[in-house]
Amino acid sequence: MEKIIIAGHGSPKKDANNIEQVARLLHGMVHPGCSKECVRVAYLQFAEPDIMQAITDCVKDGAGKIIVHPYFLSSGMHVTTDIPGIIKDAQEKYPGVEFVYTEPLGIHNRMAEVVLERIIAATGLKPAQIEERSFDIISGEADLSDIPEERHPIIKRVIHTTADFEFKSSLVFHPDAVTAGVAAIKAGKDILTDVEMVRTGINKRLLEKWGGKVICKIQNTEPGIQNTDNKTRTELGIEAALIENDNIGIIAIGNAPTALLKVIEILSLPLEGSGFKPDPFLPLVIGVPVGFVKALESKALLASQPFPFITNLSRKGGSTVAVAIVNALLKMAEEK
Repeated sequence: MEKIIIAGHGSPKKDANNIEQVARLLHGMVHPGCSKECVRVAYLQFAEPDIMQAITDCVKDGAGKIIVHPYFLSSGMHVTTDIPGIIKDAQEKYPGVEFVYTEPLGIHNRMAEVVLERIIAATGLKPAQIEERSFDIISGEADLSDIPEERHPIIKRVIHTTADFEFKSSLVFHPDAVTAGVAAIKAGKDILTDVEMVRTGINKRLLEKWGGKVICKIQNTEPGIQNTDNKTRTELGIEAALIENDNIGIIAIGNAPTALLKVIEILSLPLEGSGFKPDPFLPLVIGVPVGFVKALESKALLASQPFPFITNLSRKGGSTVAVAIVNALLKMAEEK
């Protein structure tokens, strides 16, 4: 059994010790529908439970693996010395338990997005104005003259989301990808995602204008149900959705390489017993999972397929990249 502990600093001001909401949100993301205390909070000082007590509670609940995340912005003494010291004591106390210590929150483009939200709220700056200026900066710094113009909005929005200009060269498009994506949206086709994070980020207002909806089946897929092949929950969700829904026009994979491999398998052999019957064309596949295990391999395989796709040939990617690509297509459909 695996448990997660979010370790905050703690404050003498009681109402400042409020990271329980973060724990609930995280629990809902990693274990949708679960009622157990898989994600706990702990504090270094001034509040309870302290980190050692939280570890003890996890062990009492039968945890064989405990992941400790320092809920701090930077790697100061608390992150590099104090919390590791507590974990070392816990390892000696509970030698049969595996401990994993993560990086702190650190520097991330999403943190910058949160700061921007706070600035907008405080100053009254209009998000549209800030976005327009951001795209002007991207246009000035990224030379896209060698890339087909129809792909520019997608590349710019991905760079805008990630602040990473490497995507200019790593994004790979099937020749018909943009046309297929915009056509699917305008035809009222649905969008299938591998995880909730991608589903929630897609602009549903723009999609619903054309009659489509966003679908994610992972929450409805319990481990072990019709799963004799040890498939992941994302694989099962993707498989179920493609069989049940004949109106899917775009598949957006931002998290799970196994889900992308399953999509490729199903779309490559649509008529050989998979249960999936494309009507009448294969959907656009946006495959940008992030990570070190199977992520790049799955994207390289996608890039060799005959059906429409958008991917990136690097280990980078993720849910925010998948969302950026879909939302760029939605805006293109609205403007054309």
